[in-house]
Amino acid sequence: MNAVLQFFLNLLHAIVQFFVNIVTLNGQFDWSRVVDNIFARIIIEGVIITLILAVLSQLIGSVIGLLLYFARRSDLAILRRFVGLYIWFFRGTPLLVQILFLNELAPALGLAQPLIQTHLFLKLGFSQDIPVDAFIATCVALSLNEGAYMAEIVRAGIDAIDTGQMEAARSLGMTYWLGMRRIVLPQALRVIVPPLGNEFNSMLKSTSLAYTIGVGDLLGNSRALASSFFAFLELYTVAALWYLALTTGWGFIQARIERRVNASNIDPALMDKRSWWQRMTGLRGPSGGIAVETPVLEGERR
Repeated sequence: MNAVLQFFLNLLHAIVQFFVNIVTLNGQFDWSRVVDNIFARIIIEGVIITLILAVLSQLIGSVIGLLLYFARRSDLAILRRFVGLYIWFFRGTPLLVQILFLNELAPALGLAQPLIQTHLFLKLGFSQDIPVDAFIATCVALSLNEGAYMAEIVRAGIDAIDTGQMEAARSLGMTYWLGMRRIVLPQALRVIVPPLGNEFNSMLKSTSLAYTIGVGDLLGNSRALASSFFAFLELYTVAALWYLALTTGWGFIQARIERRVNASNIDPALMDKRSWWQRMTGLRGPSGGIAVETPVLEGERR
C-alpha cells in the first residue's frame, strides 16, 4: 500500500514539476520580478502616459474624421480631392513611419528645443522627464492616422441613416447643420459607437510604438526597467498584463456604452445571453446563446 502511495506521489510531483518548468522556462523565468515590478512607479507612470496618449489621440482623431466626412460632402472639388488624398496617405503608410517622420519634423522646424526646455512632465510630478516634442509628435501622428479610419467609419454610419430623416428635418424648418446635429448624428451613433470602441481598443495598443522615439509609455518604461537588471521577458510580461487589463477594462465600458446607446432598439428575444468571458473570447457555452455580432464597417481596422 505504501509503495502504491509513494508511486502516485512521485507521479504527482513529476507532473507538477513539468508544469513548473513550462511556466518558468526551465527556471530561466523569474515570476518574482513580475510580482515585484507590476506596480512599480515607473510602470504606473507608463500606464498613465499610455492612457493620456490614447484618449487624446482618439478624441482628436474622431473630430478629424467627422470634419473629413463633411469636407467629402462639400461642393468644392478641391476639398473632396484633399480628403481622398488624406485617407489614401494615412491608411497606406505605416503608423510607425508617420511617428518617426513627425518626430524628425520638430527639430527641422526649430520647435524641438523650446518644447524640451519646458520640462512639463517633471513639473507634473513624473519621476523622469519625457521629451515634450516626442510626446506631441506621437499624439499628432496617432490622431492624424486615426482620423483617416474614423472618416470612413463616420461616413458608413451617417450614410446608413435614411435620407428621408434629413428631408423630414428640413421640412420642419431645420437647417442642414441643425438637422444633422439633432436628427441624423444621434441615430448614426448607434452604428458608429461599436467600431469606434474597437478603434480605441486598437489605439491603446498602438501607443506602444511611442517607445521608439523615447516617450515613456508603458512599453518604453518596461524596457527601461528591464535593462537595469536584464529581465526583459519578465518586464515584457508586466507590459502585456497591463495592456490586457486596459483593453479588458475598456471592453466592460464599451459594452455598457453600446447597450445605453442602442437600448431602444434591442429586442430582448435577440439579446446575447452569453457570459462576459464568452463574449470576450468568442467561445460558446454548452447552453448556446444567440450571438449578436457587430458588423465590420468600411474603414474599421481588422
